[in-house]
Amino acid sequence: MTSPDSLRSDTPRRRVRRRSWLRVLLPAMLIIAWLAGAGLGGPLFGKVGEVSSNDQTSYLPSSADATQVQNLLGEFNDSDAIPAIVVFVGDGELEENQLTAIADAVAAAPDIEGVAAEVSPAIPSEDGRAVQAFVPISSDADLGDAVAALGDELRSQAPDGVVVYVTGPAGFSADLVAGFAGIDGLLLGVALLAVLVILILVYRSFLLPVVVLSTSLFALCVALLVVWWLAKWEILLLSGQTQGILFILVIGAATDYALLFVARFREELRSTQDKGVATMAAWKASLEPIAASGGTVIAGLLCLLLSDLKSNSTLGPVAAIGILFAMLSALTLLPALLFTFGRAVFWPRRPAFEPDVVAAETGVATKGLWAWLARGIQRRPRLIWIVTTLVLVAGAAGFTQFNASGIPQSDLVLGASEARDGQVALGEHFPGGSGSPVYVVVAEDALQDAADVLLANSGIDSVAVSAADSPSGTAGVDADGITAFGPPGSPAPEPTVVDGDVMLQGTLTDAADSDAAAETVRELRGELADLDALVGGVTATSVDTNDASIHDRNLIIPIVLVVILVILMLLLRSVLAPVLLILTTVLSFGTAMGVSALVFNGVFDFPGADPAVPLYGFVFLVALGIDYNIFLMTRVREESIKHGTREGVLRGLSVTGGVITSAGLVLAATFAALSVIPILFLVQLAFIVAFGVLLDTFVVRSLLVPALSYDIGRSIWWPSKLGRGKR
Repeated sequence: MTSPDSLRSDTPRRRVRRRSWLRVLLPAMLIIAWLAGAGLGGPLFGKVGEVSSNDQTSYLPSSADATQVQNLLGEFNDSDAIPAIVVFVGDGELEENQLTAIADAVAAAPDIEGVAAEVSPAIPSEDGRAVQAFVPISSDADLGDAVAALGDELRSQAPDGVVVYVTGPAGFSADLVAGFAGIDGLLLGVALLAVLVILILVYRSFLLPVVVLSTSLFALCVALLVVWWLAKWEILLLSGQTQGILFILVIGAATDYALLFVARFREELRSTQDKGVATMAAWKASLEPIAASGGTVIAGLLCLLLSDLKSNSTLGPVAAIGILFAMLSALTLLPALLFTFGRAVFWPRRPAFEPDVVAAETGVATKGLWAWLARGIQRRPRLIWIVTTLVLVAGAAGFTQFNASGIPQSDLVLGASEARDGQVALGEHFPGGSGSPVYVVVAEDALQDAADVLLANSGIDSVAVSAADSPSGTAGVDADGITAFGPPGSPAPEPTVVDGDVMLQGTLTDAADSDAAAETVRELRGELADLDALVGGVTATSVDTNDASIHDRNLIIPIVLVVILVILMLLLRSVLAPVLLILTTVLSFGTAMGVSALVFNGVFDFPGADPAVPLYGFVFLVALGIDYNIFLMTRVREESIKHGTREGVLRGLSVTGGVITSAGLVLAATFAALSVIPILFLVQLAFIVAFGVLLDTFVVRSLLVPALSYDIGRSIWWPSKLGRGKR
């Protein structure tokens, strides 16, 4: 029989065994859980198109005129098909046999897969050199495939000497679909390859880059799993643009957090031989900066929920979910993997166990680039921060040249575009707005008054009213009233009436995505205000989108600043330091935008930018730029408590310089990868964020913030106790 004394003596051994099992079991369970999540989320790459939409109208607020008109279109036209405009252009005046061949080809278009049954007759231009036809694409069809099939078939049937273009809403939408097609493959591959190369150069190891990249990829898989199902259940709206940003943000952020954790893990391995102790010590030291960094980014992103545009308001939670899983991966999966491999993960450059050397390191490091930079700041802090500030201010002066008033739909996609070429051809031979009319919904008894307003506007070429029994679904309207839209002598069709309202269609004289067309829409809204009319269509959608983007930009940017400022105050237990960090980050953003304006205008000759570009650039640069200041200043505060503020600044810079620079390079490379997608918005965002991150990494965080903090001294922590210390 076992005595009580022997039981008591075995208890510590049992506790040690239980702790040993727990140390092995917990990492294994974490790795298995992440493997399971990645196994479920991985197959969803390539299937995001099933739950996403690139239709601009679906992202407008429900109260917008364009949204209300879009919701009514199906009731007036009895179809939700997407119109394609096919333009046939001859090398001279078209002959009778050519016109007949074109008419026959258009009449046979419904036989093409994806084309709806109702196709309007071919309409020759006044100059006799071109023909246009309106071909509806079924909403159930794959838009890109249907437009391509339509173009190929009509080109094969077109007579010699006739060029065929497919343009209009369907053509431009197909361009967008093709532009976003590389997100799941090309974008992801380029981003991962860029990160892998940087990690190999940083660590000069084979296994560690794979471990770090695995944490990023697993985080992305699980984030995609959650976002995909939320979009499937229609809780979130997802677009190709949001998807691309999600991919880049998760890979970049997860890698940054991993770099910080690995640096701490390497430090701890120099002081202890026990990999479990080193892992836990690194976890405790990394928890606050990673949580604060991720929390700051999430808070900034969630401010987008205040946006009127759903493309902005849905990006907030989608990106926030990605950042959340990036944090969780860095704080759970990565520690489990590092514990599993131990020192071997750094092979062939394993960190040595040298506690005596660590204990003897009482001062600021004396070797290396960051030690040299710290000594320079120690000698001339004021000169460094003043000169740096002046350089940044000079760069920010170009901000006034940044044109973010909106861009034509035809310029959304970079490179060759059949839809863009077709619109040019359409404008040469027909009214510029053919196929993309202005829709006006008005009370039936105000039909003629509304028609008179449209016809009196120089921006409107012709007017028609929706009519169910007309061959084309519309009837012409002139100053004398409704006339037949068909052969002479045909009866005038009755307009379609829905809940007492009718719908007019005005053909614009200018291209639907031009500034002149936008001005026409604004004029019509003012002139039709007394009739309580709703004005919608492609141009109106663009106008409402730009207006909502400008409203969002002016509202959200100040809120993001306040939210991040509060978080920094809580983190650093200070008021002055957070205010200075915010000011330096805003200055860095201004410089990034100023330089970007000069590059976009002078080098790439871009036509302008979407109003949302400065907003996205601000949210990402301020939130992510603050990350590096958080990494630096949390370490500076930690060192300041032990050694005083000025030495703490030098120590913090020396210790974090390498890891933060590596993190900045990784994040800049991942955002730069967005430029492989030929969408103007993403290319501009890629340059702004990549350049801004490098500016934050090499100038603001390396020179301006340390020099300013060193010059101010302990007062930087005002009004905390640390700010009232002796050093």
